[in-house]
Amino acid sequence: MSNWGAWAEYAVAEAASCIPLLDTVRDEDAAAMIVNPLTALAMFDIVKQEGEKAFIMTAGASQLCKLIIGLAKEEGFRPIVTVRRDEQIPLLKELGAAHALNEKAADFEAALREVMKAEQPRIFLDAVTGPLASVIFNVMPKRSRWIVYGRLDAEATVIREPGQLIFQHKRIEGFWLAEWMRQFRDRLGPAVLEAQKRFSDGRWSTDVTAVVPLDEAMARLSDELVKPNGKVFVKP
Repeated sequence: MSNWGAWAEYAVAEAASCIPLLDTVRDEDAAAMIVNPLTALAMFDIVKQEGEKAFIMTAGASQLCKLIIGLAKEEGFRPIVTVRRDEQIPLLKELGAAHALNEKAADFEAALREVMKAEQPRIFLDAVTGPLASVIFNVMPKRSRWIVYGRLDAEATVIREPGQLIFQHKRIEGFWLAEWMRQFRDRLGPAVLEAQKRFSDGRWSTDVTAVVPLDEAMARLSDELVKPNGKVFVKP
């Protein structure tokens, strides 16, 4: 298995680093409480501060993007997402995506240009980088911000037109949740509580591929981990 982790019956931690859980939060949601939920809340706050209703995200079928789509739908924003398979599109549209584009489609770049022209998004939340991100950033309007928070594509990322950084005031920056938590300590507690409330009342939920009993883990984990877009949990 290429995935890694740790197992222990007990762990010692500083009390200040622990998060009290509401009784209404499922174990599956609690196990995925930190990275995706807090990143979703933090990055959607960036979108709101920018002021434009439309924004674009790669890896649109990921758990993180689904959480952001839910936030956007509630507040009348128009997320544009890219995916790798047509069958992912209907669910994302149902969740609240204004546009879902298959990056593997022959007409992807033409469709992307049409959507960019109509929606004028200035925030690009990118988990992929590589050629896909280069295409998207190149066709975005003036004063756009490319915010990189992952690198799913190992291929080199090329800036098609560096002059856009000068004459169109485009920007490239990174987002790292650990840095956000250090910088905005006063927001951490309210964000954790907000995430728990959303999981408790059903506005958010964790996509679960499988819950594997511990005594079956060695036999089943490899097969379960290759399935897309869901979490795999090991249960004692």
